[in-house]
Amino acid sequence: MKQKMLQRPFELYVSDMEEWQSRPLIYHFFEVVQILDGEGVRVVNRNRFPYNKGSIFLFTPLDCRGFEMQSPTRFCSIRFSEVFLSKCKNAQDRERISSWLRQLEHIFYHHNRFERVLIKQPADCQMIATLINNMVQEYDRKEPYYEENLQHFITLVLNIIARNVADGKLTSKEDPEPEPLINRMLLHVHENINNPDKLRIPYLAKKFNLSATYVGEYFRKLTGESLQQYITQYKIQLVQHRLANSTLTISQIADELGFTDESHLNKQFRKHSGGVSPLEYRKNNKRTIAKQDNGFLTIK
Repeated sequence: MKQKMLQRPFELYVSDMEEWQSRPLIYHFFEVVQILDGEGVRVVNRNRFPYNKGSIFLFTPLDCRGFEMQSPTRFCSIRFSEVFLSKCKNAQDRERISSWLRQLEHIFYHHNRFERVLIKQPADCQMIATLINNMVQEYDRKEPYYEENLQHFITLVLNIIARNVADGKLTSKEDPEPEPLINRMLLHVHENINNPDKLRIPYLAKKFNLSATYVGEYFRKLTGESLQQYITQYKIQLVQHRLANSTLTISQIADELGFTDESHLNKQFRKHSGGVSPLEYRKNNKRTIAKQDNGFLTIK
Protein backbone atom coordinates (compact mmCIF):
# COMPACT_ATOMS: atom_id res chain seq x y z
CA MET A 1 0.00 0.00 0.00
CA LYS A 2 1.47 3.36 -1.02
CA GLN A 3 1.67 6.15 1.54
CA LYS A 4 1.30 9.93 1.39
CA MET A 5 2.59 12.59 3.77
CA LEU A 6 1.22 16.05 4.43
CA GLN A 7 3.49 18.69 2.87
CA ARG A 8 2.60 21.28 5.53
CA PRO A 9 0.97 20.95 8.96
CA PHE A 10 -2.26 22.45 7.53
CA GLU A 11 -3.71 22.33 4.01
CA LEU A 12 -7.15 23.37 2.79
CA TYR A 13 -8.50 23.30 -0.73
CA VAL A 14 -11.74 23.05 -2.71
CA SER A 15 -11.48 20.81 -5.76
CA ASP A 16 -13.52 19.35 -8.61
CA MET A 17 -13.01 15.70 -9.44
CA GLU A 18 -14.45 13.69 -12.32
CA GLU A 19 -12.42 10.55 -11.77
CA TRP A 20 -10.27 9.26 -8.90
CA GLN A 21 -6.96 8.57 -10.64
CA SER A 22 -4.91 7.35 -7.67
CA ARG A 23 -5.25 4.00 -6.02
CA PRO A 24 -6.26 4.05 -2.34
CA LEU A 25 -3.43 5.35 -0.14
CA ILE A 26 -2.59 5.45 3.54
CA TYR A 27 -2.29 9.12 4.50
CA HIS A 28 -0.33 10.11 7.59
CA PHE A 29 -2.58 12.97 8.66
CA PHE A 30 -6.14 13.77 9.73
CA GLU A 31 -8.53 14.85 6.99
CA VAL A 32 -12.05 16.28 7.10
CA VAL A 33 -13.86 16.06 3.74
CA GLN A 34 -17.16 17.76 2.95
CA ILE A 35 -18.89 16.83 -0.32
CA LEU A 36 -20.12 20.05 -1.93
CA ASP A 37 -21.71 18.40 -4.95
CA GLY A 38 -21.89 14.99 -6.63
CA GLU A 39 -22.39 11.43 -5.49
CA GLY A 40 -20.53 8.16 -5.42
CA VAL A 41 -18.84 5.77 -3.03
CA ARG A 42 -16.23 6.46 -0.38
CA VAL A 43 -13.69 3.63 -0.14
CA VAL A 44 -12.03 3.38 3.27
CA ASN A 45 -10.12 0.44 4.72
CA ARG A 46 -11.64 -1.77 1.99
CA ASN A 47 -15.17 -0.79 3.02
CA ARG A 48 -17.53 1.05 0.67
CA PHE A 49 -19.90 3.77 1.89
CA PRO A 50 -22.15 5.90 -0.37
CA TYR A 51 -21.85 9.69 -0.34
CA ASN A 52 -23.83 12.61 -1.75
CA LYS A 53 -24.00 16.39 -1.42
CA GLY A 54 -23.50 17.40 2.20
CA SER A 55 -21.73 14.19 3.31
CA ILE A 56 -18.91 14.78 5.78
CA PHE A 57 -16.10 12.30 6.45
CA LEU A 58 -13.24 12.26 8.91
CA PHE A 59 -10.17 10.16 8.13
CA THR A 60 -7.49 9.35 10.69
CA PRO A 61 -3.76 9.08 9.90
CA LEU A 62 -4.07 5.29 9.58
CA ASP A 63 -7.06 5.07 7.24
CA CYS A 64 -6.65 3.91 3.64
CA ARG A 65 -9.00 6.07 1.60
CA GLY A 66 -10.27 6.66 -1.91
CA PHE A 67 -13.37 7.59 -3.95
CA GLU A 68 -15.45 6.04 -6.73
CA MET A 69 -17.51 8.77 -8.39
CA GLN A 70 -20.88 8.18 -9.96
CA SER A 71 -21.16 11.85 -10.97
CA PRO A 72 -18.61 14.72 -11.05
CA THR A 73 -17.76 15.55 -7.45
CA ARG A 74 -16.77 18.83 -5.84
CA PHE A 75 -15.41 18.67 -2.32
CA CYS A 76 -13.61 20.62 0.38
CA SER A 77 -10.61 18.88 1.96
CA ILE A 78 -9.09 20.05 5.25
CA ARG A 79 -5.86 18.25 6.14
CA PHE A 80 -3.89 18.77 9.31
CA SER A 81 -1.35 17.09 11.56
CA GLU A 82 -0.86 16.91 15.29
CA VAL A 83 1.90 19.51 14.90
CA PHE A 84 -0.62 22.07 13.67
CA LEU A 85 -3.00 21.71 16.61
CA SER A 86 -0.18 21.78 19.16
CA LYS A 87 1.64 24.76 17.63
CA CYS A 88 2.17 27.80 19.89
CA LYS A 89 0.92 25.94 22.96
CA ASN A 90 2.66 25.45 26.30
CA ALA A 91 3.94 22.00 27.28
CA GLN A 92 0.82 21.13 29.30
CA ASP A 93 -1.52 22.07 26.45
CA ARG A 94 0.60 20.16 23.92
CA GLU A 95 0.41 17.00 26.03
CA ARG A 96 -3.36 17.40 26.49
CA ILE A 97 -3.89 17.87 22.74
CA SER A 98 -1.64 14.92 21.88
CA SER A 99 -3.55 12.67 24.28
CA TRP A 100 -6.88 13.89 22.88
CA LEU A 101 -5.80 13.24 19.29
CA ARG A 102 -4.63 9.72 20.15
CA GLN A 103 -8.06 8.97 21.62
CA LEU A 104 -9.75 10.31 18.48
CA GLU A 105 -7.35 8.26 16.35
CA HIS A 106 -8.55 5.06 18.03
CA ILE A 107 -12.25 6.03 17.92
CA PHE A 108 -12.37 7.01 14.27
CA TYR A 109 -10.02 4.34 12.97
CA HIS A 110 -12.34 1.76 14.56
CA HIS A 111 -15.44 3.30 12.99
CA ASN A 112 -13.86 3.78 9.56
CA ARG A 113 -12.88 0.12 9.59
CA PHE A 114 -16.33 -1.24 10.40
CA GLU A 115 -19.11 1.32 9.94
CA ARG A 116 -20.09 4.79 8.76
CA VAL A 117 -19.73 7.79 11.02
CA LEU A 118 -23.13 9.44 10.78
CA ILE A 119 -23.94 12.97 11.96
CA LYS A 120 -27.49 12.32 13.09
CA GLN A 121 -28.54 15.74 14.39
CA PRO A 122 -29.47 18.29 11.66
CA ALA A 123 -28.19 21.08 13.94
CA ASP A 124 -24.78 19.37 14.13
CA CYS A 125 -24.66 18.98 10.34
CA GLN A 126 -25.41 22.67 9.90
CA MET A 127 -22.86 23.65 12.54
CA ILE A 128 -20.09 21.62 10.88
CA ALA A 129 -20.96 23.04 7.44
CA THR A 130 -20.81 26.58 8.88
CA LEU A 131 -17.47 25.93 10.59
CA ILE A 132 -15.96 24.51 7.39
CA ASN A 133 -17.20 27.53 5.44
CA ASN A 134 -15.62 29.80 8.05
CA MET A 135 -12.35 27.88 7.77
CA VAL A 136 -12.29 28.34 3.97
CA GLN A 137 -12.80 32.11 4.36
CA GLU A 138 -10.22 32.41 7.16
CA TYR A 139 -7.65 30.41 5.20
CA ASP A 140 -8.17 32.49 2.04
CA ARG A 141 -7.97 35.86 3.83
CA LYS A 142 -5.05 34.99 6.15
CA GLU A 143 -5.64 37.95 8.42
CA PRO A 144 -3.94 38.30 11.87
CA TYR A 145 -4.53 35.32 14.20
CA TYR A 146 -5.96 33.19 11.38
CA GLU A 147 -3.83 30.20 12.38
CA GLU A 148 -5.19 30.26 15.94
CA ASN A 149 -8.74 30.61 14.59
CA LEU A 150 -8.24 27.61 12.29
CA GLN A 151 -7.05 25.56 15.27
CA HIS A 152 -10.23 26.43 17.17
CA PHE A 153 -12.47 25.67 14.18
CA ILE A 154 -10.88 22.24 13.69
CA THR A 155 -11.19 21.41 17.38
CA LEU A 156 -14.89 22.30 17.31
CA VAL A 157 -15.51 20.15 14.21
CA LEU A 158 -13.74 17.17 15.78
CA ASN A 159 -15.67 17.56 19.03
CA ILE A 160 -19.00 17.59 17.19
CA ILE A 161 -18.10 14.50 15.13
CA ALA A 162 -16.76 12.71 18.23
CA ARG A 163 -19.94 13.25 20.22
CA ASN A 164 -21.98 11.78 17.38
CA VAL A 165 -19.82 8.65 17.53
CA ALA A 166 -20.21 8.60 21.32
CA ASP A 167 -23.97 9.04 20.99
CA GLY A 168 -24.02 5.96 18.78
CA LYS A 169 -22.29 3.95 21.47
CA LEU A 170 -24.59 5.25 24.18
CA THR A 171 -27.69 4.30 22.20
CA SER A 172 -26.36 0.91 21.13
CA LYS A 173 -28.66 -0.75 23.72
CA GLU A 174 -31.51 -0.25 21.27
CA ASP A 175 -29.67 -2.43 18.75
CA PRO A 176 -30.43 -6.08 19.53
CA GLU A 177 -27.36 -7.30 17.61
CA PRO A 178 -24.13 -7.29 19.66
CA GLU A 179 -20.98 -5.96 18.08
CA PRO A 180 -19.05 -8.74 16.29
CA LEU A 181 -16.33 -10.37 18.36
CA ILE A 182 -13.58 -9.55 15.84
CA ASN A 183 -14.52 -5.84 16.04
CA ARG A 184 -14.15 -5.92 19.81
CA MET A 185 -10.83 -7.74 19.53
CA LEU A 186 -9.42 -5.21 17.06
CA LEU A 187 -10.58 -2.27 19.17
CA HIS A 188 -8.93 -3.91 22.18
CA VAL A 189 -5.67 -4.15 20.22
CA HIS A 190 -5.84 -0.47 19.25
CA GLU A 191 -6.59 0.69 22.78
CA ASN A 192 -3.86 -1.46 24.35
CA ILE A 193 -1.17 -1.23 21.68
CA ASN A 194 1.22 0.17 24.31
CA ASN A 195 0.57 -2.71 26.73
CA PRO A 196 2.12 -5.97 25.41
CA ASP A 197 0.77 -8.03 28.35
CA LYS A 198 -2.82 -7.32 27.27
CA LEU A 199 -2.05 -8.41 23.71
CA ARG A 200 -0.79 -11.87 24.62
CA ILE A 201 -2.76 -14.98 23.63
CA PRO A 202 -3.63 -16.10 27.22
CA TYR A 203 -5.00 -12.65 28.08
CA LEU A 204 -7.05 -12.42 24.87
CA ALA A 205 -8.39 -15.97 25.32
CA LYS A 206 -9.62 -15.16 28.82
CA LYS A 207 -11.03 -11.74 27.92
CA PHE A 208 -12.96 -12.93 24.85
CA ASN A 209 -13.84 -16.40 26.16
CA LEU A 210 -11.94 -18.30 23.49
CA SER A 211 -9.62 -21.28 23.66
CA ALA A 212 -5.99 -20.18 23.71
CA THR A 213 -5.31 -22.56 20.82
CA TYR A 214 -8.14 -20.97 18.78
CA VAL A 215 -7.39 -17.24 19.23
CA GLY A 216 -4.77 -17.11 16.47
CA GLU A 217 -6.79 -19.24 14.06
CA TYR A 218 -9.93 -17.14 14.64
CA PHE A 219 -8.07 -13.86 14.14
CA ARG A 220 -6.45 -15.02 10.90
CA LYS A 221 -9.75 -16.39 9.57
CA LEU A 222 -11.54 -13.06 10.09
CA THR A 223 -8.74 -10.65 9.10
CA GLY A 224 -6.58 -12.60 6.68
CA GLU A 225 -3.40 -12.09 8.72
CA SER A 226 -1.92 -13.34 11.95
CA LEU A 227 -2.45 -11.53 15.23
CA GLN A 228 1.25 -10.72 15.54
CA GLN A 229 1.43 -9.41 11.96
CA TYR A 230 -1.54 -7.14 12.63
CA ILE A 231 -0.10 -5.80 15.91
CA THR A 232 3.33 -5.17 14.36
CA GLN A 233 1.86 -3.49 11.26
CA TYR A 234 -0.37 -1.25 13.36
CA LYS A 235 2.54 -0.29 15.62
CA ILE A 236 4.81 0.59 12.69
CA GLN A 237 2.06 2.78 11.18
CA LEU A 238 1.73 4.57 14.51
CA VAL A 239 5.50 5.05 14.71
CA GLN A 240 5.55 6.49 11.18
CA HIS A 241 2.77 8.89 12.11
CA ARG A 242 4.55 10.01 15.29
CA LEU A 243 7.84 10.53 13.40
CA ALA A 244 6.17 12.56 10.66
CA ASN A 245 3.79 14.63 12.75
CA SER A 246 5.19 15.06 16.27
CA THR A 247 8.29 16.23 18.07
CA LEU A 248 8.49 13.12 20.29
CA THR A 249 11.94 11.54 20.55
CA ILE A 250 12.52 7.96 19.38
CA SER A 251 12.81 6.92 23.02
CA GLN A 252 9.49 8.58 23.89
CA ILE A 253 7.76 6.89 20.94
CA ALA A 254 9.21 3.52 21.98
CA ASP A 255 7.94 4.02 25.53
CA GLU A 256 4.49 5.16 24.38
CA LEU A 257 3.93 2.21 22.03
CA GLY A 258 5.22 -0.55 24.29
CA PHE A 259 8.58 -1.34 22.65
CA THR A 260 11.21 -2.76 25.00
CA ASP A 261 13.49 0.21 24.34
CA GLU A 262 14.74 2.48 21.56
CA SER A 263 16.96 -0.26 20.15
CA HIS A 264 13.97 -2.62 19.87
CA LEU A 265 11.95 0.04 18.02
CA ASN A 266 14.87 0.72 15.65
CA LYS A 267 15.25 -2.96 14.82
CA GLN A 268 11.51 -3.50 14.18
CA PHE A 269 11.18 -0.27 12.20
CA ARG A 270 14.10 -1.11 9.88
CA LYS A 271 12.71 -4.59 9.34
CA HIS A 272 9.31 -3.32 8.22
CA SER A 273 10.37 -0.07 6.49
CA GLY A 274 12.81 -1.32 3.88
CA GLY A 275 15.90 -0.86 6.05
CA VAL A 276 15.21 2.84 6.76
CA SER A 277 15.88 3.87 10.35
CA PRO A 278 13.39 6.00 12.35
CA LEU A 279 15.80 8.97 12.27
CA GLU A 280 16.24 8.66 8.49
CA TYR A 281 12.48 8.41 8.06
CA ARG A 282 11.91 11.58 10.10
CA LYS A 283 14.77 13.44 8.38
CA ASN A 284 13.56 12.55 4.88
CA ASN A 285 10.02 13.60 5.71
CA LYS A 286 11.14 16.96 7.17
CA ARG A 287 13.34 17.59 4.14
CA THR A 288 10.40 17.00 1.81
CA ILE A 289 8.32 19.52 3.76
CA ALA A 290 11.10 22.12 3.72
CA LYS A 291 11.62 21.79 -0.05
CA GLN A 292 7.95 22.37 -0.77
CA ASP A 293 7.50 25.24 1.66
CA ASN A 294 5.31 28.13 0.58
CA GLY A 295 5.91 30.20 3.71
CA PHE A 296 3.06 28.74 5.74
CA LEU A 297 3.79 26.90 9.00
CA THR A 298 6.97 25.24 7.80
CA ILE A 299 8.46 22.53 9.98
CA LYS A 300 12.18 23.07 10.46
